[in-house]
Amino acid sequence: MMLKGKRFLITGIADKHSLAMYVAKKVLEFGGSVVCTGLGVSQHHENLSDKAKAFLLSTYTDFQQCVEKELGEDALTRVMDVSLEASMDEFCQDMKKNNIHFDGFLHAIAMDKTIRKKVVKPLLEVSLQEFCETMDVSAYSLIRITKKLSDYEILNPGASICSISYIAAAKVTFHPYRNISIAKAALERITIELADELGRKNGTRVNCVRFSPYMGSKAGNATLNEKDVNYAGEVSPLGNAHPEDLAYDVVNLFRPDAKITGEIRHIDGGYHIMG
Repeated sequence: MMLKGKRFLITGIADKHSLAMYVAKKVLEFGGSVVCTGLGVSQHHENLSDKAKAFLLSTYTDFQQCVEKELGEDALTRVMDVSLEASMDEFCQDMKKNNIHFDGFLHAIAMDKTIRKKVVKPLLEVSLQEFCETMDVSAYSLIRITKKLSDYEILNPGASICSISYIAAAKVTFHPYRNISIAKAALERITIELADELGRKNGTRVNCVRFSPYMGSKAGNATLNEKDVNYAGEVSPLGNAHPEDLAYDVVNLFRPDAKITGEIRHIDGGYHIMG
């Protein structure tokens, strides 16, 4: 069990079909343990409308129930909003108090308010606020999580960090992402810079995985349709990858002492090599 005795922070679980959920299951399968974080109401959320509060409460309840059902009662769940410094501080303080340390984490967080009901706003119509909010949550949060865990000394030296991206970070796809694609490109560049910085500092590894078009997750379902996914499967030499393929690769990157860092890996059946 190559992850025995290792603990990982898993972000980005929305439901049982989330890619993050597949990764969490695979970590457990290989002997590791997980702490899962999701959005929810906390004392650090100010001036929330009743509608927003109800949404966050419902979101976190669904998240908790999903994690318990799919991963078991031993999988810890906590609220963490990466856009709120105080929320992240509270999470880290809780972990520190309970002597919980991490051997790595999965960054599977993204947000783009310019995508609504499968309609992607043209880039020229994206406001500065929309652009910055997407960049903050989808890309800068990789830096913020890493720094917070490091500052509170709950990220072990030699840890492994992995994030989830998509080919749209490098190419205009037939189902354009526009605003979020720029954030994914930033996420990948942050991955490379952190790989150099943290590898030299304490042996921490930082990698990123690009996955096939996937409608199972809420994020993928926001823009894709079956025609898109089927097309990608047809043009990819090996067809579309499965969530389990991604989970296996992330676990491989999580294994102790692996000399792999700064990678932008493709788990997509060869989709990325096609014109």
